[in-house]
Amino acid sequence: MMNGAERIRRELLIRLVREFMAGTLEENIDRIPLDMRPRGTTSSRCCIYHDRAVLRYRLMAALGVSPQEETDELKPLAEYLREISPEKIPPYPIAVCEPACNGCPDSRVVITPNCQGCFARPCTYACPKGAITVENQRAQIDYTQCIKCGKCVTVCPFKAIMKTTVPCEEACPVGAIRKNEHGFAEIQFEKCIFCGKCFAKCPFGAVMERSQLLNVLGAIRDGKKVIALVAPSAQAQFPGTIEQLFSATAAAGFSDVIEVALGAERTTEHEAAEFVEKMRSGQKLMTTSCCPAYVQLVQKHYPDFAKYVSSTPSPMKYAGQIAREKYPDGVNVFIGPCIAKRDEALRADDIDLVLTFEELGAILSGMKIDVMTQPPWPLPRPAAATARNFMRSCGVTEAVLEEITPAENLTLNTEFVDGIERKTLGKLKLLTMPKSEVNFLEVMSCPGGCVGGPCSLIKG
Repeated sequence: MMNGAERIRRELLIRLVREFMAGTLEENIDRIPLDMRPRGTTSSRCCIYHDRAVLRYRLMAALGVSPQEETDELKPLAEYLREISPEKIPPYPIAVCEPACNGCPDSRVVITPNCQGCFARPCTYACPKGAITVENQRAQIDYTQCIKCGKCVTVCPFKAIMKTTVPCEEACPVGAIRKNEHGFAEIQFEKCIFCGKCFAKCPFGAVMERSQLLNVLGAIRDGKKVIALVAPSAQAQFPGTIEQLFSATAAAGFSDVIEVALGAERTTEHEAAEFVEKMRSGQKLMTTSCCPAYVQLVQKHYPDFAKYVSSTPSPMKYAGQIAREKYPDGVNVFIGPCIAKRDEALRADDIDLVLTFEELGAILSGMKIDVMTQPPWPLPRPAAATARNFMRSCGVTEAVLEEITPAENLTLNTEFVDGIERKTLGKLKLLTMPKSEVNFLEVMSCPGGCVGGPCSLIKG
């Protein structure tokens, strides 16, 4: 179900597309916050002027500009718009907007008015630090002693004790987002794996994606051959068939549409061969490399584990190669549900730009293209079913299992990580222990696989 932050984000993207297609974006972009929050309307925050400021920063992010890069508050959005080019790509795919950040209170355990000061005192006896006492028939917490273990929360019969969280910090599996000296969220990019969990969980929409939407539309407007590389998980995101979606994408101005599942076929072939080679050389474990957030997790937080990560390129990279072979001068645009793919694309020679499903949906909506009315796209050859199933957890494992022939005389003892969380690094370390029999590990940052990506239109 769509929430308010998603609704505003998508409305802004659709407005950008409509104004761009009408040729009036430069003229009207600075009026969009006023049009969305005119005088006399109910504000989402303290006042409509705060709302307008946040909308302005959202538009900056939609233009690919981080709010932290602002040096002149009076600089018009139209000026930022004029600076966009297909070659100017943001170095990081997300940013925090301080005016949108609530500066949430630190995580802590709190006693609510539901406390009955009961005779049994289960909270007092459960606390390992003796931080809870009862005064005037009400439990009290000594925060100088509390370690936030939550044991009191679990034993209270009245559910009168709760643990509050900072949603973005709680969601981040690597501790890459914390409050700065001003009390607002700040991303430490040297730790960030670009999984997008903070982006998805912040209830104030303060974590913003730095879009490449206008870069793509500008390349199409300029007459460049722009090739859409659509990820397998698209079939779960839009109405109609995948062939109708490809036709709709072409109707939006893309010169050709290539399904990334064709790249997944190459990934399957090479990853299976790499697994056989590594097992025969005596290596005890190999993990998949399709998920860029997982690859960043290893590189930044557990570099000793890197030797176990497959060196096989992801389906996106192979699809980029397919497109480059066919269109040497084309602009290759990957389209998927993932924020981390923007970061991966910075190091992919054959990927020029990245769009999310939200952005593709905004393009189709802004151009009034109905997927259901489109004729089927004439696929030269449909990708294999196993390659299209890469979008779901265990999909890569199933494809590799099918690829390895009985003649290899190798058995896959498989395991999978269905969603990166704070315990994931510990699980990886256990798999390197001598007692572990797992030799093939699939890791997906998002629960359920790519279909649960942070920029999916439909989760799951």
